[in-house]
Amino acid sequence: MSVENTVSDGVSVLVTVVEVCGAVIIAVGAVWAFGTILVIAARRQRVRDFVPVRLTLGRFLALGLEFQLASDVLRTAIAPSFREIGQLAAIAAIRTTLNYVLAREIAEERRQVAERPAVPDAGSPP
Repeated sequence: MSVENTVSDGVSVLVTVVEVCGAVIIAVGAVWAFGTILVIAARRQRVRDFVPVRLTLGRFLALGLEFQLASDVLRTAIAPSFREIGQLAAIAAIRTTLNYVLAREIAEERRQVAERPAVPDAGSPP
């Protein structure tokens, strides 16, 4: 077995590990968010109590997408063809756009949460 094949096999394993890490991060975030939403709904809390859950889920998604992008970059690290480079560019553009939109949305939600005055529920004591 040549050094080139060994390196290629190692990178393939690394790509798989990084992809799995990204998928696990996204899955953990989704499960956590779903569970938290169920708890909030069961307690009949205010709608604005969902905002922190949404922000945290957005962070999980952004981090998971970064891992997925890293795996795509690794995949093309060993003697890429022009076709693979084009695919990487398209995937990177899509994932970068998603991350940008998520980051903007998270920042906007944070700003809105910070600006809201604390108003108690009608049924709760002040």
